[in-house]
Amino acid sequence: MNNTVEVTEVWKRYASASTYALKGVSATFPEGRVIGLLGHNGAGKSTLIKLIIGLIRASAGHIGVFGVSPSGPNARTVRRRLAYLPENVTFYGNLTGREVIGYLAGLKQASPEQGLSLMERVGLTDAMGWRVGMYSKGMRQRLGLAQALLGAPGLLLLDEPTTGLDPIATRDFYRILGELRAEGRTVIVSSHLLAELEPHLDQAVILGHGKVLAYGTLDQMRARADLPVTMSIRSSRPIGALLRESWRRELGVVLGAEHDLWTVLEVPPKHKMEVGRALMERQEVTDIDMKEATLETLYAQLSTQREADAQE
Repeated sequence: MNNTVEVTEVWKRYASASTYALKGVSATFPEGRVIGLLGHNGAGKSTLIKLIIGLIRASAGHIGVFGVSPSGPNARTVRRRLAYLPENVTFYGNLTGREVIGYLAGLKQASPEQGLSLMERVGLTDAMGWRVGMYSKGMRQRLGLAQALLGAPGLLLLDEPTTGLDPIATRDFYRILGELRAEGRTVIVSSHLLAELEPHLDQAVILGHGKVLAYGTLDQMRARADLPVTMSIRSSRPIGALLRESWRRELGVVLGAEHDLWTVLEVPPKHKMEVGRALMERQEVTDIDMKEATLETLYAQLSTQREADAQE
């Protein structure tokens, strides 16, 4: 599999800052994948995006986009193949949506027909003739997505793309995201809405204080973090009476909340099948729901660990 973006030991310090915004960041962004770029405010996400786009240069290290430096002599060839949607997108408010997309299509050497087709794709067909100043924030965001797709870019960088979108528009956005993946495009999404984003990611890069806290698929990150699996168990009598003392002592199983007929257990991943099978053999147990650590849980764990390491 080819990598659309390769980041190797990248450091970045702004002239006005006393510390580095990025500290030895390395990651690859494969072709045809949706990658989450995650982290708290000030983690370095915006700096990394600016470096990939070519708006700024790295203090040290290397960035390759389609095999070319985005800030080198061939940067123009890179920029023709990428698109960027900022969190707060703005347009000329006195122009109609049709006029805006037509103007931007000309700048990107795309056909007017493609612009109108993209307006339809993002659900703005009925609003093409409206002045953009009358658009809601969500409508402007959809227009921003349409302009980002002009010219069929191979790489899209989307910063908080669902900001201002209602549930239907959010659903449509993720449908389009899946279509872009199927078309072989690489999409980098920066967002704080982890639960919403998680089902649509192929992999993620989590930044903290300018460093990579975790990188890879969610399964890979779960395996490294070794966070417990949550088992919600329905039984005809309290699960505490069924929980073997040896599980607590030898397997590290933790008894959590108990409510009515439901009980929560925290089980180390390597023992989930053993515990699950044993519980299923008990007649008192009528249902088991097993959940792996979520992206939010992983993020919280990694961030907490990073803060603890920094204080030592």
